[in-house]
Amino acid sequence: MTLDNTNNTVTEQSTEQSNGWSIARILRQDFLPVLTDLRLAIALLLIIALFSITGTVIEQGQSLDFYQANYPEHPALFGFLSWKVILTLGLDHVYRTWWFLALLIFFGTSLTACTFTRQLPALKAARRWKFYDQPRQFTKLALSAELDNGSVDSLKQILKNRSYKVFQETDKTNILYARKGIIGRIGPIIVHIGIVVILLGSIWGAMTGFMAQEMVASGNTFQVKNIIDAGPWAATRIPKDWSVRVNRFWIDYTPSGSIDQFYSDLSVLNNQNQEVDHKKIFVNQPLRYRGVTFYQTDWGIAAVRVRVNQSPVFQIPMALLNTNGNGRIWGTWIPTKPDLSEGVSLLAKDLQGTVLIYDAAGQLFNTLRTGMSTQINGVKLTVLDVVGSTGLQIKADPGIPIVYTGFALLMLGVVMSYFSHSQIWALQIDGRLYVGGKTNRAQVAFEQEMLGILDSLSQEQTNEEKVIATP
Repeated sequence: MTLDNTNNTVTEQSTEQSNGWSIARILRQDFLPVLTDLRLAIALLLIIALFSITGTVIEQGQSLDFYQANYPEHPALFGFLSWKVILTLGLDHVYRTWWFLALLIFFGTSLTACTFTRQLPALKAARRWKFYDQPRQFTKLALSAELDNGSVDSLKQILKNRSYKVFQETDKTNILYARKGIIGRIGPIIVHIGIVVILLGSIWGAMTGFMAQEMVASGNTFQVKNIIDAGPWAATRIPKDWSVRVNRFWIDYTPSGSIDQFYSDLSVLNNQNQEVDHKKIFVNQPLRYRGVTFYQTDWGIAAVRVRVNQSPVFQIPMALLNTNGNGRIWGTWIPTKPDLSEGVSLLAKDLQGTVLIYDAAGQLFNTLRTGMSTQINGVKLTVLDVVGSTGLQIKADPGIPIVYTGFALLMLGVVMSYFSHSQIWALQIDGRLYVGGKTNRAQVAFEQEMLGILDSLSQEQTNEEKVIATP
């Protein structure tokens, strides 16, 4: 009974080992060649590029109302692209969808497998050298020559002068091998490493980064709350122990009245309300603090400051009105009686200080600039200031340093790949010198170099014969 159990156990273990070897053999013989196929890598790269373009063309991280308004079902864009398709496929946040991340991982796996199965073995083969000790071996080379004069020692010095690394065996001085440009074999490996690092940085940024938008009036302090897009591991990146104060927002206008530039003066405050950083930001000049970047992207009008007769200063909020695409106008209603039975409407379209006053009948009553007053409904209305609000886009992407590192490696690898790996063999036997070589690129340049080497070798031999012939 014990023997039977032991035999069964051994049989089961043998079966498991056999199944394991079978799976490994299938992966190695069937799956790995497909995974390392250049055509698959190119196809994956094109698909990733296509969806990246889609993520650039289709606005990312917007509200449902935005997509319903801009991508209606009837008529759908291109006949099929509606808001339902966008939300179903995740095209509103392409770079964080599971299928896009899966494409990146698959592409990175293909490059990694190609590196280990093709590029590294090619580099190892290039680093190994083999001496040619038979004249017939030179006939297989792309370029070869047979000389009735010259010597290996002379050729050795010529090759060293041309930056070749020369190898010889101590007991076989009639045989020579030389190479240069081994860096060209390392270049493709660096390129693959760079691309994989870029993919890792993109995945890490997508998983841990976030994007938010805030519209903040001048003088207000805020914490990042309005998150519109965030990765599943982004919670620790969202600021909780510091806030930002908008000290002032203003716009510079051109003489024609168009916007030249808008600015926000920002202060970063700690939990004790102490300033720990300060910067004036504008377009393409953001504030960066603890891995979070604040971009100047939009503006608005938050409120108007007014006084009625000798009352305290009131700061009344203003709202963006629906103009059906005919420019942006902000408006508010200001009561002129304590019981709110009468009032006036106030409109503004920019921060240049001009406001329009409309009476209860909807008729334009007066146009004022900040600091001016008017009499209406038996009261004196003074417009003191139009308070602007800054539109900030707030982003955190921890993967950016990794992506930049990957791009640096990619550019370095591309430059390294331009170096040709050239190899030269030589054999001196029976009074004759056999020379041959090959290269992996720049064939014409290598041919010219080989001719130059042979010319130098012939010239050196001629000079030696002249010296010998001189009495």
